[in-house]
Amino acid sequence: MAIVIIAAAYFAYLAPKPVPGPKRFTIASGWVVGVYYPVAGAMSRIIYEHVPGMSLTVESSGASVANAKLIGSGAADFAILQNDIAYYAYNGILMFEGAPIKNMRGIAILYPEHIQIVARADAGIKSVSDLKGKRVAVGPLGSGTEVNARQILEVYGLTFDDLGKAERLSAEEASSYLKDGRVDAAFFTVGVGAAAISDVALLTPITLVPIEEAKIEALRAKYPYYFREVIPAGSYKGVDKDVVTVAVYATLVCRGELSTDDVYTFTKAIFEHISTLHAAHARAKAISLEKAIIAMPIPLHPGAEKYYREKGVLKG
Repeated sequence: MAIVIIAAAYFAYLAPKPVPGPKRFTIASGWVVGVYYPVAGAMSRIIYEHVPGMSLTVESSGASVANAKLIGSGAADFAILQNDIAYYAYNGILMFEGAPIKNMRGIAILYPEHIQIVARADAGIKSVSDLKGKRVAVGPLGSGTEVNARQILEVYGLTFDDLGKAERLSAEEASSYLKDGRVDAAFFTVGVGAAAISDVALLTPITLVPIEEAKIEALRAKYPYYFREVIPAGSYKGVDKDVVTVAVYATLVCRGELSTDDVYTFTKAIFEHISTLHAAHARAKAISLEKAIIAMPIPLHPGAEKYYREKGVLKG
C-alpha cells in the first residue's frame, strides 16, 4: 500500500504543472457607433499582442455615467468616460449625489469630446435658442450627453420642458431618428467624425448648431471642465465652415483596487504602442503622452503615476 502511495506521489510530481491563464480584465466603452468602442478595441489589441499574461475584453455600454457605475460596482476594471462625469462621480455630486465612486482612479486623458448639436437642415435651427419647441434627442437618461445637453440649454435660459419633446436616445438611435425626421435635432458628445453623425450627413442635409462665445464663457464659469473647441470645416458632408462649440475630455479610468504592477503594465503598453490607438479612429490621433494628465479631474492610480514619473511627465 505504501509503495502505491509513493508511486502515485512520484508520478504526480512528474506530471506537467498547470500553466496559469492570463489575468482577465474588462473595459467599459460606449456605443458601437461612437469613438470609445474602437479606442477600447485598440487597447484590447495592444494587450493581446504585447502583454502576455493579460487579456482585456471590451464591453459596449451606455457610456460615461453607466461606466462610472460599472467601476464603482466592480463590474468593469477599466472604463472610458468624460472628465466632467469622472469628477461628478468621484465627488458624489449631481447625478451621483449621495453615492460617490471613491474607488475610481485616473489613468490618462485621451482626446477632446466635442458636444455636437446636429440639426436637420430643414428644421430651421440656427442657434441653441431655436431648439425651443423642437423635438430633440438629448442622450440616454442619466448619460453624460444628457448632462451636457441640460447644462448647455441652461445657459440659454432653457430646460428640457421648453423643448417640444426631449427624447432619451442612444447615439445610434438619435442617428436613426434624425435620418427619418422623428427628431429635429440631437446632442452628441463624441469625437469629431463619429459614425453616428457621419451616417446622418451622408443621407440627410444637416446643420451643426454653434454655441456663442458669451454662452461658452457663462458655461465655463459654472462648469469649468468644458473647453472651447472648434469642429473643423469638412468634418461632415455639407459642413463647409468651422463651428464653435465646447468639449469635455475622454478619460481612461480604472478601479483603484487594481494592483500597481498591473496598471503600470497596462499604461506602459498603450503608450509604447500608441500608433495602434491612433489608427483606431481619427479622434484617437489626439492621444499623446505629453497631454495624458493635463485635465485629470480625479486622483491618478499609483500604477499610472509610476509610469508618468518614469517618463518625466509627472514631476515632484
